[in-house]
Formats: sequence, C-alpha cells, structure tokens
Amino acid sequence: MNNPDTELVFPLRVIPVIIDSTDADWRALAEFVISKEADTLDQLGFVLTMARLTGCASCNSDSFRAVRGCTQCALQTVRRQHPKGANIRTLFEQNRMEVEIYLKNNV
Repeated sequence: MNNPDTELVFPLRVIPVIIDSTDADWRALAEFVISKEADTLDQLGFVLTMARLTGCASCNSDSFRAVRGCTQCALQTVRRQHPKGANIRTLFEQNRMEVEIYLKNNV
C-alpha cells in the first residue's frame, strides 16, 4: 500500500480540512492550533488528542484507515466524536499538559 496521505501519526496539514467539517468547539480549537498564537506545545497537544481519537497507534498499512488516508480518517473521527463528560477543549488541555510534563521530564 502506498497512499501519500497516510502517515505514522496525525499530521498537522490535515487541520485546515477538518475546520470546515466540524461543530463550533472543534472549529475554534482547530483554528487556534493553526494560528500564530499557538505554540509547539499546543500543536503537539492537538496531535496527541487526534492520534488518540483516531487510533493512530493501531493503524497499519493493511488497515482500512491507512488505505483511505489520514485526511479521511480524521474527518470521519471528528464527525463521529462526541466526548462524553468532557468537551474537546478539555481533552486537548489534558493532552497538552501530558506532552508538557513528558518534555520536562525527558528532554
């Protein structure tokens, strides 16, 4: 399988595509992450959030998700995702904090 849209983990280049296909909370977060105000921790936190929601760790070259590509996988995930008990901003903040702690302890 050789799909140029398939990467190892959620690519930031897909964010502009999902902005137009989401609700207001997702749109606001995605617009923030690609804005000039966002720093590297914000972007890494978003990548971790999306990687967990889309299941990037379990994706492989034989999976249906890999055949379709990261863009379609992300679009499908965002359309289906309705976090229970927490909104997407809360999930993002938790993942951002996890990245920050990891970097402080391991870099």
